[in-house]
Amino acid sequence: MTFPTQIARALAPVAAVAMLAGPAAAATNADLVKVEAHLAATQTMTSNFVQTDSKNRSIRGTLQIKRPGRIRFEYGGGANMLLVGNGKTLTFIDYDVGQKSSWPVDKSPLSVLLSGKPDLQRIATVVGTKDPRVLLIRARDARRPEFGTILLGFVRSPASPGGLLLEGWTAIDAQNKRTTVKLDNQRYNVAVGEGAFAFVEPKKRGR
Repeated sequence: MTFPTQIARALAPVAAVAMLAGPAAAATNADLVKVEAHLAATQTMTSNFVQTDSKNRSIRGTLQIKRPGRIRFEYGGGANMLLVGNGKTLTFIDYDVGQKSSWPVDKSPLSVLLSGKPDLQRIATVVGTKDPRVLLIRARDARRPEFGTILLGFVRSPASPGGLLLEGWTAIDAQNKRTTVKLDNQRYNVAVGEGAFAFVEPKKRGR
Protein backbone atom coordinates (compact mmCIF):
# COMPACT_ATOMS: atom_id res chain seq x y z
CA MET A 1 0.00 0.00 0.00
CA THR A 2 1.45 3.39 -0.96
CA PHE A 3 1.91 6.26 1.48
CA PRO A 4 -0.87 8.35 -0.15
CA THR A 5 -3.23 5.38 0.02
CA GLN A 6 -2.51 4.93 3.71
CA ILE A 7 -3.13 8.64 4.20
CA ALA A 8 -6.46 8.28 2.48
CA ARG A 9 -7.39 5.44 4.85
CA ALA A 10 -6.14 7.26 7.96
CA LEU A 11 -8.39 7.31 10.65
CA ALA A 12 -5.22 6.89 18.87
CA PRO A 13 -3.07 9.17 19.55
CA VAL A 14 0.56 8.25 19.97
CA ALA A 15 0.60 9.42 23.58
CA ALA A 16 -2.57 7.63 24.58
CA VAL A 17 -1.68 4.35 22.91
CA ALA A 18 1.64 4.35 24.74
CA MET A 19 -0.24 4.48 28.03
CA LEU A 20 -2.20 1.26 27.47
CA ALA A 21 -2.21 -0.71 30.69
CA GLY A 22 -3.05 -4.09 29.19
CA PRO A 23 -6.13 -5.90 27.88
CA ALA A 24 -9.25 -3.96 26.99
CA ALA A 25 -11.42 -3.22 29.99
CA ALA A 26 -15.11 -3.94 29.93
CA ALA A 27 -16.89 -1.02 28.35
CA THR A 28 -18.28 1.28 31.00
CA ASN A 29 -21.55 2.79 30.03
CA ALA A 30 -20.71 6.06 31.79
CA ASP A 31 -17.54 6.60 29.75
CA LEU A 32 -19.24 5.80 26.46
CA VAL A 33 -22.02 8.22 27.39
CA LYS A 34 -19.33 10.85 27.99
CA VAL A 35 -17.92 10.32 24.51
CA GLU A 36 -21.39 10.51 22.99
CA ALA A 37 -21.99 13.75 24.92
CA HIS A 38 -18.69 15.13 23.62
CA LEU A 39 -19.61 14.33 20.02
CA ALA A 40 -23.12 15.74 20.41
CA ALA A 41 -21.67 18.99 21.81
CA THR A 42 -19.08 19.29 19.05
CA GLN A 43 -20.52 21.06 16.05
CA THR A 44 -17.12 21.99 14.60
CA MET A 45 -13.44 21.49 15.39
CA THR A 46 -10.21 22.76 13.89
CA SER A 47 -6.68 21.63 14.75
CA ASN A 48 -3.20 20.93 13.50
CA PHE A 49 -2.20 17.31 13.06
CA VAL A 50 0.76 15.01 12.57
CA GLN A 51 -0.08 11.79 10.74
CA THR A 52 2.26 8.79 10.84
CA ASP A 53 1.91 5.63 8.78
CA SER A 54 2.93 2.04 9.57
CA LYS A 55 6.45 2.68 8.21
CA ASN A 56 6.90 5.62 10.61
CA ARG A 57 6.62 8.23 7.83
CA SER A 58 5.02 11.44 9.05
CA ILE A 59 3.24 14.35 7.46
CA ARG A 60 1.74 17.49 8.99
CA GLY A 61 -1.29 19.51 8.13
CA THR A 62 -4.50 21.14 9.31
CA LEU A 63 -7.86 19.57 10.05
CA GLN A 64 -11.39 20.96 9.92
CA ILE A 65 -14.48 19.03 11.05
CA LYS A 66 -18.12 20.00 10.81
CA ARG A 67 -20.52 17.37 12.05
CA PRO A 68 -22.23 15.45 10.71
CA GLY A 69 -20.12 14.01 7.95
CA ARG A 70 -17.82 16.85 6.91
CA ILE A 71 -14.05 16.83 7.29
CA ARG A 72 -11.01 18.27 5.54
CA PHE A 73 -7.40 17.13 5.89
CA GLU A 74 -5.14 19.72 4.27
CA TYR A 75 -1.65 18.29 3.99
CA GLY A 76 1.41 20.53 4.26
CA GLY A 77 5.09 19.94 3.62
CA GLY A 78 4.65 20.17 -0.13
CA ALA A 79 2.20 17.26 -0.24
CA ASN A 80 -0.18 18.14 -3.06
CA MET A 81 -3.19 16.18 -1.83
CA LEU A 82 -6.42 16.43 0.15
CA LEU A 83 -8.88 14.23 2.00
CA VAL A 84 -12.35 15.81 2.07
CA GLY A 85 -15.72 14.61 3.37
CA ASN A 86 -18.79 16.50 2.15
CA GLY A 87 -21.36 14.90 4.45
CA LYS A 88 -21.87 11.68 2.54
CA THR A 89 -18.69 10.92 0.63
CA LEU A 90 -14.99 10.93 1.52
CA THR A 91 -12.75 11.85 -1.40
CA PHE A 92 -8.97 11.56 -1.53
CA ILE A 93 -7.33 13.70 -4.23
CA ASP A 94 -3.70 13.37 -5.31
CA TYR A 95 -3.07 16.38 -7.53
CA ASP A 96 0.46 15.29 -8.47
CA VAL A 97 -0.83 12.23 -10.30
CA GLY A 98 -4.22 13.71 -11.20
CA GLN A 99 -6.30 11.05 -9.48
CA LYS A 100 -9.05 10.84 -6.90
CA SER A 101 -10.89 8.04 -5.10
CA SER A 102 -14.12 8.18 -3.12
CA TRP A 103 -16.09 6.05 -0.69
CA PRO A 104 -19.04 6.59 1.68
CA VAL A 105 -18.31 8.33 4.98
CA ASP A 106 -20.27 5.64 6.81
CA LYS A 107 -17.88 2.98 5.45
CA SER A 108 -14.85 4.65 6.99
CA PRO A 109 -13.49 4.41 10.56
CA LEU A 110 -14.00 8.18 10.68
CA SER A 111 -17.75 7.60 10.77
CA VAL A 112 -17.42 7.22 14.56
CA LEU A 113 -16.39 10.89 14.75
CA LEU A 114 -18.57 12.20 11.96
CA SER A 115 -21.85 10.34 12.43
CA GLY A 116 -24.79 12.39 13.64
CA LYS A 117 -25.71 9.54 16.00
CA PRO A 118 -22.81 7.10 16.48
CA ASP A 119 -23.87 3.80 18.05
CA LEU A 120 -21.01 3.53 20.53
CA GLN A 121 -22.85 1.16 22.86
CA ARG A 122 -22.86 -1.48 20.11
CA ILE A 123 -19.41 -1.02 18.57
CA ALA A 124 -17.13 0.46 21.25
CA THR A 125 -15.20 -0.68 24.32
CA VAL A 126 -13.18 1.30 26.85
CA VAL A 127 -9.47 0.43 27.02
CA GLY A 128 -7.66 0.64 30.33
CA THR A 129 -4.88 3.22 30.67
CA LYS A 130 -2.30 4.06 33.33
CA ASP A 131 -3.46 7.67 33.48
CA PRO A 132 -7.00 8.32 34.82
CA ARG A 133 -7.08 11.57 32.89
CA VAL A 134 -6.98 9.63 29.61
CA LEU A 135 -10.02 7.94 28.09
CA LEU A 136 -9.27 5.52 25.28
CA ILE A 137 -12.05 4.00 23.17
CA ARG A 138 -11.71 1.13 20.72
CA ALA A 139 -14.43 1.09 18.07
CA ARG A 140 -14.98 -1.79 15.65
CA ASP A 141 -18.17 -2.83 13.95
CA ALA A 142 -18.27 -6.63 14.12
CA ARG A 143 -20.89 -6.57 11.37
CA ARG A 144 -18.43 -4.78 9.06
CA PRO A 145 -14.91 -5.98 9.95
CA GLU A 146 -13.59 -4.83 6.59
CA PHE A 147 -13.93 -1.22 7.81
CA GLY A 148 -11.15 -1.82 10.35
CA THR A 149 -10.72 -0.54 13.89
CA ILE A 150 -10.27 2.95 15.27
CA LEU A 151 -8.80 3.85 18.67
CA LEU A 152 -9.90 7.27 19.87
CA GLY A 153 -7.92 9.03 22.59
CA PHE A 154 -9.38 11.75 24.80
CA VAL A 155 -8.06 13.76 27.74
CA ARG A 156 -10.56 14.75 30.41
CA SER A 157 -10.88 18.53 30.12
CA PRO A 158 -13.72 20.44 31.84
CA ALA A 159 -13.34 23.33 29.37
CA SER A 160 -13.95 21.11 26.32
CA PRO A 161 -17.29 19.87 24.94
CA GLY A 162 -18.70 17.12 27.14
CA GLY A 163 -15.63 17.42 29.36
CA LEU A 164 -13.34 15.69 26.84
CA LEU A 165 -10.58 16.89 24.51
CA LEU A 166 -9.91 14.72 21.46
CA GLU A 167 -6.14 14.10 21.33
CA GLY A 168 -6.09 11.91 18.23
CA TRP A 169 -6.63 8.39 16.96
CA THR A 170 -5.14 5.31 15.37
CA ALA A 171 -6.82 3.56 12.46
CA ILE A 172 -6.05 -0.13 11.94
CA ASP A 173 -7.05 -1.52 8.58
CA ALA A 174 -8.03 -5.07 7.64
CA GLN A 175 -4.33 -5.88 6.99
CA ASN A 176 -3.44 -4.70 10.54
CA LYS A 177 -1.59 -1.63 9.22
CA ARG A 178 -1.78 1.40 11.49
CA THR A 179 -2.08 5.09 10.77
CA THR A 180 -1.86 7.47 13.72
CA VAL A 181 -3.11 11.04 13.88
CA LYS A 182 -1.98 13.29 16.75
CA LEU A 183 -3.81 16.60 17.19
CA ASP A 184 -2.79 19.89 18.72
CA ASN A 185 -4.22 23.40 18.95
CA GLN A 186 -7.76 22.01 19.01
CA ARG A 187 -10.50 24.63 18.80
CA TYR A 188 -14.14 23.66 19.22
CA ASN A 189 -17.33 25.18 17.85
CA VAL A 190 -15.63 27.88 15.81
CA ALA A 191 -16.88 29.12 12.46
CA VAL A 192 -16.12 26.71 9.62
CA GLY A 193 -17.59 27.59 6.23
CA GLU A 194 -19.13 25.04 3.89
CA GLY A 195 -16.52 25.95 1.30
CA ALA A 196 -13.95 24.06 3.36
CA PHE A 197 -15.49 20.80 2.17
CA ALA A 198 -15.26 21.51 -1.54
CA PHE A 199 -12.25 20.76 -3.73
CA VAL A 200 -10.85 21.45 -7.16
CA GLU A 201 -11.05 18.49 -9.49
CA PRO A 202 -7.61 17.04 -10.30
CA LYS A 203 -6.28 17.36 -13.83
CA LYS A 204 -5.58 14.00 -15.41
CA ARG A 205 -1.92 13.44 -16.25
CA GLY A 206 -0.85 11.97 -19.55
CA ARG A 207 0.96 8.65 -19.64
